Amino acid sequence: MGSEMVMVDDISFPSQITTSKPLSLLGHGITDIEIHFLQIKFTAIGVYIDPEIVSHLQKWKGKSGTELAEDDDFFDSVISAPVDKYLRIVVIKEIKGSQYGVQLESSVRDRLAADDKYEEEEEEALEKIVEFFQTKYFKKDSVLTFSFPAASNIAEIGFSSDEKEEPKTMKVENGNVVDMIKKWYLGGTSAYSPSTISSLANTLSLELSK
Repeated sequence: MGSEMVMVDDISFPSQITTSKPLSLLGHGITDIEIHFLQIKFTAIGVYIDPEIVSHLQKWKGKSGTELAEDDDFFDSVISAPVDKYLRIVVIKEIKGSQYGVQLESSVRDRLAADDKYEEEEEEALEKIVEFFQTKYFKKDSVLTFSFPAASNIAEIGFSSDEKEEPKTMKVENGNVVDMIKKWYLGGTSAYSPSTISSLANTLSLELSK
């Protein structure tokens, strides 16, 4: 494919990947926590989006990356823009897949409940996701992907514990759950990884100024 690599915390991410069309790496960052002044890094994240997204964000032309990073309306527009989006997440610190599954479930459930959208269908969709991760082990360098095609409000989750392995995949077909997974990773000030949001805001600010 001949695309350059971008280093995110010593992990290489291609600057472009192709789903139904080429998507560009527009943001990257890490998830981490601080325990007793020690920073523990869990994952490196790459956010790939169809460059066409810029045409849907013209309203924010001229805003700085710092302004955009704090503007949740902007990120709502990023999430709802009708273009392909793809997350590539690489494990830095190993954990059990079940731990990640429960983390995703509780974050998505809380967001759904806050919007009064947590019903039986959402609960079932989340249970399937938890089940999918239950048997996985996130060793270092495992790759987790979320593909959000523009054409439909579904998500395809992929997981492989190394480059050689064919990814195991599952589809999430509940639109409310899919929306909240996008918000977990891309939802501005309430997102899971502030460094990713800041990077995405800076790149999009630059693209909008062209």
